[in-house]
Amino acid sequence: MYIKKIIGNIKVNKRISLLSCVIAAIFGSISLSQAAVVPEGTKLAAKQEIVRQSLSEPASLDVHKVSSDTEFDIIHDFFDGLVYTDRQGNIEPRLAERWETNDNQTWVFHLRKGIKWSDGSPITAHDFVFSWRRLVAPDTVSPYGSYLENISIINANDVLTGKKKGEELGVKALDDMTLEVRLDKPMGDFLQALTHTVMVPLNKNVIAKYGEKWTRPGNFVGNGPFKLSEWKVNEKIIGVRNIHYWDDKNTVIDKVHYPVIASEKAALSRYLAGEVDFTKTIPLESFESVKEKMGEQVYISPKVGTYFYEFNNKKPPFDNIKVRQALSLAVDRDVIAHKVLRQGQKPAYTIVPPNAGGFKFSEPDYASWTQEQRIEKAKALLSEAGFNKNNPLKFNLLYNTHESHQKIAIAVSSMWKKNLGVEATLQNQEWKVMLDNMHQGKFEVIRRAWIADYNSPMSFLNMFMSGQVKNTALYENRDYDEAIKKASETNDVLYQQKGLDIITKDSPIIPIYYYVNSKMVKPHVGGFYVTPMGYVSTKDLYIIEH
Repeated sequence: MYIKKIIGNIKVNKRISLLSCVIAAIFGSISLSQAAVVPEGTKLAAKQEIVRQSLSEPASLDVHKVSSDTEFDIIHDFFDGLVYTDRQGNIEPRLAERWETNDNQTWVFHLRKGIKWSDGSPITAHDFVFSWRRLVAPDTVSPYGSYLENISIINANDVLTGKKKGEELGVKALDDMTLEVRLDKPMGDFLQALTHTVMVPLNKNVIAKYGEKWTRPGNFVGNGPFKLSEWKVNEKIIGVRNIHYWDDKNTVIDKVHYPVIASEKAALSRYLAGEVDFTKTIPLESFESVKEKMGEQVYISPKVGTYFYEFNNKKPPFDNIKVRQALSLAVDRDVIAHKVLRQGQKPAYTIVPPNAGGFKFSEPDYASWTQEQRIEKAKALLSEAGFNKNNPLKFNLLYNTHESHQKIAIAVSSMWKKNLGVEATLQNQEWKVMLDNMHQGKFEVIRRAWIADYNSPMSFLNMFMSGQVKNTALYENRDYDEAIKKASETNDVLYQQKGLDIITKDSPIIPIYYYVNSKMVKPHVGGFYVTPMGYVSTKDLYIIEH
């Protein structure tokens, strides 16, 4: 039974309520465990340590302070949540052993007995209450502060905006082992939404004791299969096995290293030298060569993510829809996907990737045009907006330091220059600096990407609603807000398509390509699997004797 597809394609009604009870009965009462499964006869290496690349220095390991896979990749190993998905997309129990709902609006979760933090203290339902209140607390200023609003938890927006107190959030500990969550409307994919890393609990006592320093080695307390052992800024993070993890008996890896290697070329060199067990990505210029020579070590799989450029929609001239549409039309996505990247990426004409959550959406008409037709339309639109040879459009394109980002920026700016006479000045910044400027609105056009929080089109559509913390494009359209609000309430693909059509026409962003997972993986790494959202769970891995 593929729960994400079943839930994702049925409107919320009495059938859904019945289905939820069935799900709870099936999955909520069986102790499933996705962990390292070592085939019989496999000889394990004596040293169970793994080295996995981190592309950037993490901004933080506080899940309420971050918003990218740079941090989530590591936090994913250090914390566990109520539920997760298995490799078939089915919901599986984690810290919650079972749950029930009668209406898809009030949910009750029963925690596993004996679950502990990495310091040996018990995990309780009160920890979830504390964590989720902290996530939406105005003074936390979390990039994911609006997530609880997106998944319809009662009073989430009012708490986030300071209109109500945290105690009024729709989450309550009925006792130490029972958590009640109340939604302001039924939500068919609520369990899927709970799988996101931001929904993990944090330790109240440790945060109270150490404040912002709680994530430092020696202070850190998590609840995942690994715990923080060492952190050398801009060099590496090391996690060691957490003996208090509820499923530690099914973990094989004893230590995981996350060296910070911002250069793809350097990462590949260290991989070839045997210093890295799997990479985050594969350098574009090396892909064909390694695929030919080491094809069995190249791992490619679909990823529910979109690479795009984002306009500051409040800053002239990008408050002009014609300017945004012109710049979007002039980007040759086929060249980017098939000639610059060449790893299986697909051209993107909308923010939502193909088959997100099992849905298939229609594309805009210009997706089927020739590039020449798009350029002619772009020229006309830009001229109507008042830009021409005598008054060329000039702006800065900001991206974070990375080889592939630079290649794409050079290619796109060349397309704009050649086809429209547009002068885009390229600016690159370190990840943390670019993030700060993005959230402060200090940009004109900026490189962005979005990997689904969970496998649903709503993960992409929600982020552009007015007032969303993640809406750094500062895009506003009441018709769009209304369509996405109804889509959230009904899970109706027609409302999702309506919203997608609106935002595609308005062009607050330029979708460029849809992601793939692209990695180099050593043959001695067993159990390797990348989720559609791009996560690799170290606890599922093991090192084969080699």
